Amino acid sequence: LESLGLSESSIKIGGVMVFADGSLAAGTAALSSPYKDQPENMGKLFYKQDELADILEKIHRAGFQAVIHAMGDRAIEEALKAVEKALATIPKENHRHRIENAAVLNPKLITWMEKLGVTVSLQPYLIFSEFSVWSAMSRLGAERARWLYPLRTLIDKGIWVAGGSDCPMEPLNPFVQMKAAVARSVFPEEQITIEEALRMFTINAAYISFEENAKGSIEEGKLADLTVLSRNPLETSPEKLDSLKVEMTIIGGKIAYQRI
Repeated sequence: LESLGLSESSIKIGGVMVFADGSLAAGTAALSSPYKDQPENMGKLFYKQDELADILEKIHRAGFQAVIHAMGDRAIEEALKAVEKALATIPKENHRHRIENAAVLNPKLITWMEKLGVTVSLQPYLIFSEFSVWSAMSRLGAERARWLYPLRTLIDKGIWVAGGSDCPMEPLNPFVQMKAAVARSVFPEEQITIEEALRMFTINAAYISFEENAKGSIEEGKLADLTVLSRNPLETSPEKLDSLKVEMTIIGGKIAYQRI
């Protein structure tokens, strides 16, 4: 670790990841009814409900955070059933189990997430790529596509939502991701504010990984890990968020990167 300039505090055992289904692009995200353009295909669940519930209970019992990849509404439903069973066996309020890559949602699932205290991690750029490149409207139908990555609804419901990149599948640049969240043109009622997008990639991300007391915001007593940007993102138009540049990166109070 020392040769890499790291300490033991730089490494931790995070959540235990379980894949409940595949992806929308591959047609393997498990849906509750067939893909509109593939009448015989409902995607694929990787586990039976009792198998997934058993895995979740073991993760929960061991004191780890469950991180469940579930893109389709059927997979998300199965994941929430498994979390509910684990919590019924061993009640725990601050578990922060999360749905990773949550894509096809609906009001019932969102209310259930809020009730269980489940957190969500997703990649906002998929709002662009799955509507514009994958053609979600024609592949899912307008009714389901309406609930594809509904960030405004999730946040208004009080659910902790963090942002990620899914790199190398999607762009690593967080400002490209944020732009997709605040300037989405399809179902714009699900747009969020720039401040909310920033929180997704800072304090929210820290919270869902149990690190909000050490990182995620610039405060006394927290790690001196931060970035200096080319301009204030809160004073930048949504359409120009992806033009922001990182001028400096500071890790542990020391400059790790500086743009020449």
